[in-house]
Amino acid sequence: MPITASQEILKSIKNKEYKPIYFLSGEETYFIDIIADFIEENVLDAAEKEFNQTVVYGPDTNFGELQETLKRFPMMSEYQVVIVREAQAMRNLKENLNEYLQNPISSSILVICFKHKKTSDKKFINLIKTKGVYFESDRLREDKIPAWIHGYLKRKKLRIGERTAYMLVEYLGTELSKMANELDKLAIVLPPDSEITEDDIEANIGISKDFNSFELINALANKNALKANRIINYFAANKKNHPLPVTLSILFNFFSKVLAYQYLEDKSSRNAASKLGVPPFFMKDYIQGARNYSPGKSVKIIDLIRDIDLKSKGVDNTSADDGELMKELVFNILH
Repeated sequence: MPITASQEILKSIKNKEYKPIYFLSGEETYFIDIIADFIEENVLDAAEKEFNQTVVYGPDTNFGELQETLKRFPMMSEYQVVIVREAQAMRNLKENLNEYLQNPISSSILVICFKHKKTSDKKFINLIKTKGVYFESDRLREDKIPAWIHGYLKRKKLRIGERTAYMLVEYLGTELSKMANELDKLAIVLPPDSEITEDDIEANIGISKDFNSFELINALANKNALKANRIINYFAANKKNHPLPVTLSILFNFFSKVLAYQYLEDKSSRNAASKLGVPPFFMKDYIQGARNYSPGKSVKIIDLIRDIDLKSKGVDNTSADDGELMKELVFNILH
């Protein structure tokens, strides 16, 4: 996993076990930035950085210029650090690195930030590994992000409940850099050893604790028409934060799992949560949904969601906007 691998790399750097090259690649840019920033901030002291640290950007440089920089001898320092950000924009990077790594300069620490992409060239990867560090940063699956949030906040001496962590994921998505920025805001305003509440999130990040997808699912599971309609009216007035495709996806997943639950032989909460792949504390909504909707109705609701998705894309719909489509869907679910 990128979390464990990045921690191991940072530990070796803290122990001054430097390598001639760090090739940092992958779709999840957060871990790439963490490693590159740590090297930039910690390998050299302030006086050494003035003459021995260079940061360049892929779109603005070529490998010939980069190689000239790498050949320089450090001034009053054991090492020089050369960081290439946005390196994926450089032409013929792998070919040039192949040549450079035949005889890398031991006094130069080269950091390549190759974002949004990863290479499948095993020969190249093995060469990097023999000379230095190859790091591949895959995106974390959505169900893994709450655990990452807990770990991040623990280092900030803060705590968060499971539901509140999932609320953050639902609103902020899976981009860790964005998530970290919002968590840092909370760390600034809250005292150490606090537990982050839904009120804290509403006050500092802007996520409504009463009008969100979790509350909509709860309202539909309990057939609470008044609550459901209040929430979808809020969504209609805040389309940017509650786009219809996201809401439809959440409802589709919910009712698909309600249907799956209805056909489970062992409906104990622990087994059902494991089979459905949902946190145990959310099971009450699935259980309630299974009580209030027959399997046949669950199938019809899934079809209704698909139909509204098509209408939102213009199929058999010439005038209804997203808010009207959502009202149509909720009415048909509840009646």
